[in-house]
Parts: sequence; C-alpha cells; structure tokens
Amino acid sequence: MRPMFTWLGVVALVAAGLCFPAAASATATKPNVVVIQTDDQSLNTMQVMARTQRLIGDAGLSFDRYFTSFSLCCPSRASLLTGQYAHNHGVESNMPPSGGYYALDSSSTLPVWLQRAGYVTAHVGKYLNGYVLGVPRGWNEWYTGMDPTTYRYFNYWLNENGIPRKYGRADRDYQTDVLTRKAVGFIERRARSDRPFFLSLDYLAPHEQVGGIPRVTPAQPPVPAPRHAGAMAHAELPADPSFDEADVSDKPAHVRNRPALTDAQREEITTQYRARLESLLAVDEGVEQVIQALEAAGELDSTYVLFVSDNGWMEGQHRYPSGKRVVYEPSMHLPLLMRGPGVPAGTRTAAMAANVDLAPTLLELTGAAADAEIDGRSLVPVLGAPDTDWDRDILHEFVSGSRGGGDPSFTAVRSPDDLVYVEHATGEQELYDLRADPFQLDSRHDDPAYASRREALAERLAELRSCHGESCR
Repeated sequence: MRPMFTWLGVVALVAAGLCFPAAASATATKPNVVVIQTDDQSLNTMQVMARTQRLIGDAGLSFDRYFTSFSLCCPSRASLLTGQYAHNHGVESNMPPSGGYYALDSSSTLPVWLQRAGYVTAHVGKYLNGYVLGVPRGWNEWYTGMDPTTYRYFNYWLNENGIPRKYGRADRDYQTDVLTRKAVGFIERRARSDRPFFLSLDYLAPHEQVGGIPRVTPAQPPVPAPRHAGAMAHAELPADPSFDEADVSDKPAHVRNRPALTDAQREEITTQYRARLESLLAVDEGVEQVIQALEAAGELDSTYVLFVSDNGWMEGQHRYPSGKRVVYEPSMHLPLLMRGPGVPAGTRTAAMAANVDLAPTLLELTGAAADAEIDGRSLVPVLGAPDTDWDRDILHEFVSGSRGGGDPSFTAVRSPDDLVYVEHATGEQELYDLRADPFQLDSRHDDPAYASRREALAERLAELRSCHGESCR
C-alpha cells in the first residue's frame, strides 16, 4: 500500500488555506485512479445498483447535476479522454469519416498524460466504435472489445495486448464477468508495484445487443447474466409525465411529427427496460469486486474511484421509444459517483458537471499535465467542499448524420439556474426552465417572460459553439 496524506497532514493543509483535496506533488505519493463506465445508462436505472451506491456513492460524493456534452458513445467517450468538447476533439459520430476510433487523436489523451506522469495504465472493455487491432498510445495493458463483436454479451473477441482472443463459453464468458476478472487481475498485479495506476473499466451493459458493426442484424434487448435472467421481470416502467407526451405542439417539427406510442411499442419499451435493469446487476457485482480487490491489495484508501455513464437513454419520453442523441433529460442527465482521498463520505453536490470535466479533475488530482487545450473545468474544489458555489454553464452538441441519428443537428447551453436553450439546424428553438418544468413539457422559447434570458443564452451559446480552452469555461 502507498500511504496518502495523514489526517494530521490534512489539517495542516487546510490550516494553510490550500485547496483540498490537494493535487499530487513531489512530496506526496500519487493516488491511483479507477474509472468505471457503463454504456447508455440512464439515471433512473441506478435504483438496482445498491452495491455501487453503497461502495462509491455512500463512501464518497454523488453529483446530482452531471451531464454528457454529446449524447452518443464515441463523442462522449472522447470528451472523457480529452477534456474537450466534440467540436475540438473532432469525434462527432460513431463511424468514419466524422467519428469512431480512427477520428480520435490517441497521442493526446488522458492515459498518455498519466503515463508521462509515472502511471501504469490499463483499459478493459469497450473503447470507441470501429476498433479492431493495435494498442493506442498511452496504455500499458489493453483488453478491449473488437468490432464487429463489441456489442455481444456472449461470443465476442477481445484484443488482449495486441493479440485477439475469442470468448464463447456460455458458462464463464459472459462479457461483464470477464471484464471484471480482467480488472481485478490488473489491480492484484499492480498492488505489488510502487508505481500508481490508472484503470479504465468500460462495461457494455446496459447497451442493446447488436450482432455486428455495421448492424448486420437488428438490435436486441441487452442480455443479462444467466444468474440474473428474470430478476426484474415484474419491474414497472417509470412513466413520468413526459412519457408519450400528449401535447408536443411546443416542440420542433421532428418531434411534432412523431406519432403517439402504440401498445406494441409500450410493451417493447417495458421489455427493454427490464432487460436493461437485469444487465446492470452483473455490473453492480463487478463494482463490488473491484472495490474488494482494491481493499484486499491495501490500495482502496489511496484510490479515486469514479462511476459514470457515457450517455443516457430514451424510454418513451416525448414519444421517443428508444435512443439518445436528443436534448431531453433522460438522454443527457447521467450518474456520477466518486470516492477517494479527501472526498467526504455520504455527501451530495448540486454543482453542475459534465464529461469534459473528468480529465482536468484527474489531471489535478494526479499532478499530470495535458499537452492540449482543455475545455472542461476541474472538479477538485467541489470534492472537498460539495457546497462550493459553482457558476458555470455546459455546452450540448449533436451533429446529424451520426450513426442511426435522423434528427437535425443542434447545439444547446445549460445554465447554472437550470435553463436549457436549444438551437436546431432547422432554425427552430427550445427553452426549458427545469426548476419549474423538470420534465420539459413546455418550451418557453416564445414566452415573453423569458425573452431577456433567451437572448442572453443565445449570446452565450454563440460563444460556446466555437469555444476553445478557457473560453469554454
């Protein structure tokens, strides 16, 4: 075990007026970092993840207002790895030429920066769509899903440090469990080293199962571990007031033109929802095993552990039977839990955060340095003081033509007082006051009472749309 600050040292830091938790320095051993990420997990599904809530949320800090900047797998994951918005890192879809694995400059990402700072790095699980061969820069160990089998829960391939390996046994090769075993093995090996480590563990669940990329077979519900099949067979779909929204006259044309949900669609949404919950039960067990491995290795107290999702998922809200890529809360509002040295246990924060903030946060905590402009803002001040005033806004982006996305492109700005202003490529606008209207039932873009706020938000959105670095913050 590499000891972190003693409590006496913490008191001394606070007395000196220094920010806490402190960034790593030459006089303090650097912390480990574990980032656990799920795929397409909406906030409401956290209800079945009791272990994760207890071992990360209750043991640390839960963010009540954490959002993705681009609700699609590759752009969102690239933002986590770079600390940049999509218009700066250039990954604007899941497939070439505008997105996917080859659109990301892998020479300038978080693992590269951490490796330069002395970290041993490992990636386990899904990376970016289109990945097949090779090991990107920055990774010491690499156990990554190979397309076109990445989205299969059974019968898939992993690239293991450059060598393809097939997993097909139904009794042991459920993907979530295999990824957990890889992650635990890495932790056990690194515990015998004096060097700090960074582990990125990316589960497929609760994403749909897809036979190939491109989609050579229709998407199917996510597949639970055999031990969990049927565990959520009676779960009720949480249909909030936006479910199959009756009056969409305030929405842009591409929403107004959506028909009301059919009985068959409602049944399918419920089936998908239950399968999504069941698939997360193995993830919840995996989180517990990772925490137990850290504890057994004597590393838990010196490790920051983050639990996040890359983007959310629509389940009938505003007449969307499924999917993401939209500006509505089920698609954008995500879980973020974090525990680690100096993070007070059992706390919550209303500070607004986004995926672009994770890289700068980890850079500050580890003392590593980026070689590129960072758009996000370090959350370190919030970690030690969850009630910190946090006056910032967030940019949301979507580029039409992204794989499977038929809606027009949009950009949006989310303000600290929970206003969301949207400009679509069609020229249409939306404006939601989430404090008065949390389910986004009534757009206020034409409401005279919101005219001055709309103008101010439009000006800020114009700045954010092409921002770089400091101007994004």
